[in-house]
Amino acid sequence: MADYDLMKKEELMKQKKKLLSLLGPKTYKDPVLADPITKEGIQITSNGGTSYKIQSPTATYKGSAETYLDLLEPVPESTSSDNSASSSSSSPLLKAVMRQAVPFIPPNLRGQFSSLMSVDGEEGGEDEYVPMRDLFTNPTVSFAYERGWRQQFATAGFPGPDTEAEMAMDYFAPVVAMASPQTSVVVDMSCATGLFTRRLATSGKYGRVLGCDYSPSMLTEARRRINADPKLSNNNSLDLVRLDVGQIPMRTDSVDALHAGAAMHCWPDLNAAMSEIHRTLKPGGRYFATTFLSTFF
Repeated sequence: MADYDLMKKEELMKQKKKLLSLLGPKTYKDPVLADPITKEGIQITSNGGTSYKIQSPTATYKGSAETYLDLLEPVPESTSSDNSASSSSSSPLLKAVMRQAVPFIPPNLRGQFSSLMSVDGEEGGEDEYVPMRDLFTNPTVSFAYERGWRQQFATAGFPGPDTEAEMAMDYFAPVVAMASPQTSVVVDMSCATGLFTRRLATSGKYGRVLGCDYSPSMLTEARRRINADPKLSNNNSLDLVRLDVGQIPMRTDSVDALHAGAAMHCWPDLNAAMSEIHRTLKPGGRYFATTFLSTFF
């Protein structure tokens, strides 16, 4: 029975993609998402399939309905030389692979390894290894996150996903009621595998739910879990977004409520992140967070 249901679902997905391909390109202006740097509005164009072209007045990004909208890394401009284009695309890929290996390298050797990831010999910047950020970009950690990793948080005093989700939704209720549930926007920041994103979306209390994270592997796992949930697989009001919490790609005063579960201790620049959250929340908007308060992080 399980195999039959899986085959049936896969066939339905194929038919859905085929139908989408017949509809042709569609363009719309997103009422919430924006350029991460300028905060100007963006325009999203569907090619009729599952991929998206995302444009702001100053940059171009990409995304996919099968994964997420990537508003962290703009699409590089085409170069005149195929060789230089190949080198440009392979270098970030190589560095990403190297960064994922850092958690498994002894701390006393990480300095030498990190120097290999520098840009033109310069250390720091985007290529600098940040332990609590880059640990969660590792596919192995993403795979294990809901398979034992997150359950350990109960020993540190966290209330558990179901209880925390209910606490957050109760806290959000007054501002959501003022905005109207049909138009309200709630963000799950540093959503990881969508542990809380799915709970917020299945509640039916919000007009739009945005699950946001820095890690591609976490967002890929989140999408896989969303697609496997019959209640969410066809939810058009749920989007996954790759971003940097220090430069949130959302319009000012566009979000009613924002949740961050066990996340703040992982943010490299907490002051920038809190400033951005304050900017994106509507006047009177609410922020609910749980985090570790240990100096270890």
